Amino acid sequence: MQNQEIIVVLLNDFADWEAAFLAPALRCGTMPSRKGFCAVKYLTPDGKPVRSLGGLTVTPDYAADSLPATCGGLILAGGRSWDKPEAEAIAALVSEARQRGILVGAICNATAFLAAHGFLNDVRHTGNTREMLEAWGGDRYTGGALYEERQAVRDGAVVTANGSGYLEFTRECLLALEADTPEAIAASYAFNKQGFYSE
Repeated sequence: MQNQEIIVVLLNDFADWEAAFLAPALRCGTMPSRKGFCAVKYLTPDGKPVRSLGGLTVTPDYAADSLPATCGGLILAGGRSWDKPEAEAIAALVSEARQRGILVGAICNATAFLAAHGFLNDVRHTGNTREMLEAWGGDRYTGGALYEERQAVRDGAVVTANGSGYLEFTRECLLALEADTPEAIAASYAFNKQGFYSE
């Protein structure tokens, strides 16, 4: 829906690649012949620019005050700062998104952040490892029995992935959002996974 926004949360030292397939698929279409689904906006904790692991500087659209009414999903891109104080402002946004029933997607270290705040205790999920989620979450993470050793897991409006599962993360978020037909999403995943040629 063109009046809807998907908001990607970026922290300093974010992983460039972890939302790099999802954002253009949402804005411009799952494949060149397809139409875009919605706008993509970016958010940082304080509204100031952040720099990626690859050296890309991003000037955000929003700070972590609250989610706009037009927000249809909250995507937490992984990186090296999810265990730092700056990340704490994002917990309230995740809570708001869960209460509103809109998509929450997290990949790589962002899944450990969710575990540390108790957001994965009632949904099937994955992450870099179960041990990592337990280490970050401590007593607040009681969802170990729901952990799955998969690239990405979708359970209702929550999508999680490990750091190498960015294509699977993209696929599951697109499916959760109903951003295109399941067939088009599957074709997009296969194209990005396999390329023009197999070697």
